Amino acid sequence: MTRPLQLIVAIAACLIPIPCLAIPATEMPPLDLRLNDPTPTTILVRVVAHGSMVLGKEVGGARVTITDVATKQILTTGIQQGEAGDQNQIMRTPRLMEEPHYSSRPAAAFTATFDLRYPTLVEVTADGPLAYPASSQRASTTAWLVPGQDMTNDGIVLHLYGYIVQIEHPKPHEPLIAKDDVMLRASVRTLSGALVRPHGDWDSRKTHIYGELMIGDRVLERLQLFYSGENAAFEAPFFVPLPNDAPDGITLRVIAADPANGNVGIGQAKYPVLSERLRHNSSRTEPR
Repeated sequence: MTRPLQLIVAIAACLIPIPCLAIPATEMPPLDLRLNDPTPTTILVRVVAHGSMVLGKEVGGARVTITDVATKQILTTGIQQGEAGDQNQIMRTPRLMEEPHYSSRPAAAFTATFDLRYPTLVEVTADGPLAYPASSQRASTTAWLVPGQDMTNDGIVLHLYGYIVQIEHPKPHEPLIAKDDVMLRASVRTLSGALVRPHGDWDSRKTHIYGELMIGDRVLERLQLFYSGENAAFEAPFFVPLPNDAPDGITLRVIAADPANGNVGIGQAKYPVLSERLRHNSSRTEPR
């Protein structure tokens, strides 16, 4: 046999299939049915005031809603409950990026467990603080939930921007007498309920806090508010305009804005204005 013929025979022998080593193309490896079973998966959501503490029971907590992005179905909704957290741990303790920020001590959170068969993209939405609807804010994010991969420790953290600004005096809708010298007093707190004041963790010296006296949508006067330690509030005097100038009353608006961290809060209320003659007439009336 010539050498070229020997080479052809050798190559042909290599191409002959060996039955004991061949794997039929129609056969599939056996399925592990447990891989397709629903797997409990826990997600923890924590709603916090930006630059401050966790929204806890002091401010009514926050509502958390988790929605399936693909189907738009609400998977769960509920209220974040618990404490605002440890102020020293949250605000003053240095930590590495991977270290927990809010969960090293007990703090409010919302927890849910789902039986998942496959990765699910969800939208997580938070609204709060629930006890102060006039100051309520909303934040949302999307995240993948993977079967068996729990999200715990700090969990998914949603930051709400803003302040709780409340006019303490005069009381909203209280009638004001024209030409009276009235003290405007307002309190400012973070959305977690912590007081904003000078030299504190939430330093009012870094925040623009001022009032506005308005007639309709026109600002008549801007009032610079100063901190009163006695009342833990910010104050400024103002004169009540004449009823002819404010036939529909006045509006007092207080604004707190921190340009460094983006927190802004507004509180406002309306007041009817009465003629000063009503006061004189009432003082002349003698009791029977």
